[in-house]
Amino acid sequence: MFIENKNFRSLFILVSFLLIPVTVLICLGVGRYSLSPLQIIQSFADALRGESGDVMAKTVIFKVRFPRILLALVAGAGLACSGTAFQGLFSNPLATPDTLGVASGASFGAVLAMMFHWNLIGIQALALCFGLVSCFLTIQISRIKGKSSIIMIILSGMVISSLFQALVSIVKYLADPEDELPSITYWLMGSMSSVTYKSLIFGVPFILIGLVIIWSLKWRLNILSLNEDEAKSMGVNIKYLRLCIIVASSLITASVISMCGQIGWVGLLIPHISRMLLGSNNKTVVPLSISFGAIFMVIIDTFARSASSAEIPISILTAIIGAPVFISLLRKTGGVWA
Repeated sequence: MFIENKNFRSLFILVSFLLIPVTVLICLGVGRYSLSPLQIIQSFADALRGESGDVMAKTVIFKVRFPRILLALVAGAGLACSGTAFQGLFSNPLATPDTLGVASGASFGAVLAMMFHWNLIGIQALALCFGLVSCFLTIQISRIKGKSSIIMIILSGMVISSLFQALVSIVKYLADPEDELPSITYWLMGSMSSVTYKSLIFGVPFILIGLVIIWSLKWRLNILSLNEDEAKSMGVNIKYLRLCIIVASSLITASVISMCGQIGWVGLLIPHISRMLLGSNNKTVVPLSISFGAIFMVIIDTFARSASSAEIPISILTAIIGAPVFISLLRKTGGVWA
């Protein structure tokens, strides 16, 4: 389904953003302790008025589910936006938020902190630092005589990603198999169970900064599909634009990984669905990817925590759902990327 009418596209994007609070309201009520939408609204009203109300409902909502849903919203929106930006930047439909090795670098920082038994904020901080270090290394390695080409950036990212994956494997090999290794392995599969408001305060601002940068440059992403001479003739500093997109996307990815581990497919699948609906204009694809990514991640996390007695790692669910959907998209489009 491709929406051709410009007004319908704008309306579709608006409706997609309006669906976010509806999704949040429904998912807040799903779990082993079920809550109706009316109970949830009443709990929020009681909290705003400073009244006690239903103590059990408020505990479940504000201490267990709401922080997870907030993280799912920003993580899904961030990964989808980052994937869209990288696909536009590299003109590559297979580009993902980990194209520059940021996810692998952040994962290494996190597992290293976990091996040394750092607290949650320490894990986030080290993961964020190593994620940005991996981005810096990729950019530096890609430079030849002071210049970087797209192909060199991609190849450098692959090398850095492989390097940090090897370092993660070394940490897992050295970790205590009774205590440290299970927690490291579980964290690497992605989970939002350990989120707190404190960790959100530390990590979410970086994601929001990255989202604002990419949102403000979304119309310029279309120019990156042109060659450098054409872009320069339009008065665009292509090097500065590439650097802004890379830094913003890397900031988002590193922050998401630092808070909830590795989560695959979101940054690949959601941008493709958005392009299938609205075409290749990043001015509309970026907003739709943000809203779809947020909704998708909230639904996935809700299913992960409520489908069984033991929580299912998020990356398993995103792969199980993402692979068949992506195959379906390939069959519908014939592998052609608009």
